[in-house]
Order: sequence, then structure tokens, then C-alpha cells
Amino acid sequence: MEPASHELDRLTAIDAQFLTNEHENAHMHIGAVMIFDGDPPTYDEFKAHIGSRLDFVPRYRQKLVYPPYGTGRPLWADDPDFNLNYHLRHTALPKPGGERELKILASRLFSQALDRSKPLWEMYLVEDLEGDRFAIIIKSHHAMIDGISGVDIGTVIFDVTPDAEPIVPKEEWKPKPLPSNFSLLERGAKELATEPVKLGEKAINALRKPSSLAGRVGESAEGLAEVARALADSAPDVPLNVPIGPHRRITWTSADLGEYRRIKDVFGTTVNDVVLAVAAGSIRKWLVQRGVDTDGLELRAMVPVSVRADDERGQLGNKLATMRAPLPVYEPDPVARLEIVSAAMDGLKQSKQALGAEVIARLNDFAPPTLLAQAARLTFSTRLFNLLVTNVPGPQIPLYVLGRKLNRPYPVAFLAKNHGLAVGVMSYAGQVNIGLIGDFDAMPDIGQVRRGLNESLAELSAAADEVENSIAPDKPKKSPSKKAASKNSAVPKGSAKKTSSKG
Repeated sequence: MEPASHELDRLTAIDAQFLTNEHENAHMHIGAVMIFDGDPPTYDEFKAHIGSRLDFVPRYRQKLVYPPYGTGRPLWADDPDFNLNYHLRHTALPKPGGERELKILASRLFSQALDRSKPLWEMYLVEDLEGDRFAIIIKSHHAMIDGISGVDIGTVIFDVTPDAEPIVPKEEWKPKPLPSNFSLLERGAKELATEPVKLGEKAINALRKPSSLAGRVGESAEGLAEVARALADSAPDVPLNVPIGPHRRITWTSADLGEYRRIKDVFGTTVNDVVLAVAAGSIRKWLVQRGVDTDGLELRAMVPVSVRADDERGQLGNKLATMRAPLPVYEPDPVARLEIVSAAMDGLKQSKQALGAEVIARLNDFAPPTLLAQAARLTFSTRLFNLLVTNVPGPQIPLYVLGRKLNRPYPVAFLAKNHGLAVGVMSYAGQVNIGLIGDFDAMPDIGQVRRGLNESLAELSAAADEVENSIAPDKPKKSPSKKAASKNSAVPKGSAKKTSSKG
């Protein structure tokens, strides 16, 4: 493995949106709480391990630099004052050192914004976790890394065997000098002048292949129309969407990936459909407990979709489009809820909504910073979604740090302005690990959402048992064909007709 090159990279439009949308109460960092088996390494061992890997992730030693007079988006440049001791922290849990104490610590750490004058990440080695365990908490700004890319970068920090040979850097890292304000201004002005030319060149090249161009233009137009319809169909007003403060609550839960797969096989859906249906069931229970009438209520979940090409895997920066997935909290029956979600997601996949979002993201690369800021605010508007649900497929083999096995990684997403809850889901080594982050004041009952996830999964498991037990022993088991929701058989594929079912 060769170290990545050190380049002065400009932030993509999507990366810049995460900076624009960050303010004192809405922090745009993401991360994970990772629990390991065994005694923790010493701080010096841990520091040497991380330091030996930094050549492969140059962004970890880079900070933001800003072109003068708003002539362009920020760029990444080597930090001449980079100090690994600042980014690696060492702490311990108070007694009894259970997961409750770990959740409180994680909540406090994720309540603190990252210092934009330094590389945008921090990592904490956490000792005294009961049961002969320790934890590593990492947080990185979303402008620096997205979830799908983050899994690839994690494999640089982790080893796939407990006895991996240590990496010895070939040479001492020396930062490149920071660019001068003049050079930043010159580069920004040049990019403002050349981006339209690049766009024109792409258009000319496309015109040389008229049949291919017609297809792409048609698909892009359909995609933009899908996005326009999504904007017109505003997300409902619910207690999830309230002004938030800077403080957070974090909790988590785990389940067997095999159980999610069994449920999707029995009902002919996908694992992601099951994840969304479980989330919908949990949010429904929470709303009912809050006294909200769920009759005819359908929430919208923002679901990030990676548009990273295979040859771009492992690169930093965001390559994301988004879809708005329906959460039919109006439906009390867990199987019907799953089938509604599955039919709707099939409709979204067949639609051009994700393509439209990608087209907008790519067009934003040519937008001036002022227009980009306006687009960024719309992207995270409560008009579009009620909560974020991000599902990242992680490695299905055990990972190790200094010979210690990663037991469970719990992802931590971010809260946009006026969004009180976000759900992060990561599969790893046969597990489905779900991390919840909520606003401290808006979500004092975030534990109810966690319990609701477990209860909703148990309900689907029981329903799957009934289906499997109803199949005669001498007949081979096979998944029933997907149909419209059992109690909503008139629901057309890709739509979400609402039924009356009060909480």
C-alpha cells in the first residue's frame, strides 16, 4: 500500500454545504463509539499506531484554508503546526464504568464543535470500561469524510488479523508550506473563470454522442422533476422538528444481522427495508407515547445514497446523493409497515429522485459560494425531512487495533438545524449496530426510541416465525412474493397511501 499524495484539494460543493450548515447548535461532525475486547493499549502505543498510518490518510494532517473575498470554496492544506497529541485524547470512565457512563461521555464529546483552525478530527482512548473492555471514540467533520468512504479509511487504521505487522513510515512527514493569500486569490479567480469553460467542454463532448446525450438529458430532467415534487410535498410538523441546542444525548443498541436477513427473506424485501420499517415502528411508538395522533401521519427520512464510483473508494470527501424515504407511522401492523416501506423504496429506486439529487450536487460544483450557501440551507430544511436515517454496510470480518478485537462499533450521525433525532446504522461482522443521537432538551426520552427499535424488530421476528411455522415441513421454504401491504392491498407500488390507524 502506497501513501496517498499530498495535494491542495478544493472542497466539493457537498463538502462545503456541511460547513455552511454548521452553527453553534448544529454540529456537522460524525463518528463512532467503538468497543473493544481486552486491556487497552497504553497511550504511547496507541499514538505510535495511529501515527504510523497517517501517511495513508493525508486529510488527517490537513486543515481548511479560505480564499480571500469569497472567490471560491475552501481548500485543504497541510497543517504546519500539526500535533498528534492534540487530536488523540486519553480518558477513563468513572465507576462503575458501564455503558451508561460511556454514553454520557460520548454525549458530552459530541456536544463540542471541532476547532476549524486545525484538522477536523479527534480520537479518544477510553479506559475502565467494565467487563475487560475499552473504547475508542472518533469524531470527524462531515466535510472531511462521508460514511461510505469512512469504512474504507477505517480499514487503514484497523488490521484484519490480531497479529498484523506494524507499519513503519518510509520517511518523516514534512508539511508543505501554506499557500499565500495571493495564491489562494489567484486560484479562486482562475477557477471561477474556468469552471464555465469546463462545463462547456463537457457539453461539446456530449454533443458528439447525440444518442447518449439525449438519454442522459432525459434522465436528468426526470430526476430534477422528482426532486421538485419532493420539495413540494413538505415533511409533516412533528415533535422531532424543533429548535435544538448544542448539547446531545447518545444511546445505542445491537441486533443479529442474520435476523434482519431472515425477515427480509421471509417477506421478500431488502435488509434496508427492514431497517427503515424497524425505525418507523420505533418512531410510531415514541409519537404515541408523546400523545401525537398518528392517524394518516407519514414521516420523511433522509437516506444518504453513495454515488462513489468503485475507483473512488477510499478517497476522502463526500460523494453523496439523498432520497426521501417514507416512514408510515400511521400503520400499526408491523408487517404491513414493512411492505409499505418496501413498495415505496422500490418506487424510489425506479424513480429518478436519487439521480436528480446527484445532478443538483454536481451542478453545485459550478455555483458561486453565495448561491451554494442558499442551496445548502435548503438541503437540510425541515421541509424536506423529519430525521436522518443512514445505513452503512461495514466489513463482515472482525477488525483489530494493536491485537485487540473490535467488538461493536456504534455509528454517530449529526443533527441538522431543527432536527432533534438522527439514526445511524452500521453492519459489522454479523451484527446490526444502531446509534441514536438526539438533542439533549428535545429528546430526554431517547431511550424510548432505543427500546422501540428492539420491540419493532421483535414484532417482525414473531411475524416471520408465524410465516415459517405455517409452511408444511415437507415443502421447501421460500419467500412469499412481495405484495402491497396486507391491510392496504390497494396501495400501488411506489406510493404510500395512508390509512386510518390512531395511536
